[in-house]
Amino acid sequence: MQKLGKREEQIMQVIWKLKKAFIKDIIDELPEPRPHYNTVATMVKILKDKGFLSDEKLGNTYQYTPRVTLEEYRKQDVANIKQKYFGNSFTRMISHFAKEENLSDEELDEIIRIINSQKSN
Repeated sequence: MQKLGKREEQIMQVIWKLKKAFIKDIIDELPEPRPHYNTVATMVKILKDKGFLSDEKLGNTYQYTPRVTLEEYRKQDVANIKQKYFGNSFTRMISHFAKEENLSDEELDEIIRIINSQKSN
């Protein structure tokens, strides 16, 4: 699976949220200043060519749906970050976030609870 560029990811976030979208729907969800219709249409075509989207012709327009779920993309993206920045070590990655994000006691307890629940599975 390919990595998304910043604009591509922004458009995919909208489509993941909406589940199905026309170009106009995507534009309506993007922050100001909103890009021109043709710009978004070009980005959507690129995403379709990369295999992230499928389309269905409805009348004289197309409706787009994700072919890659947010969960699938997130899993791959996190794996890439873990490998690229933390020597493929989950422990180093979690340690980094625990130190850098100033996690609250509640957040740390939640992480420990999740880890412990995985051990029992």
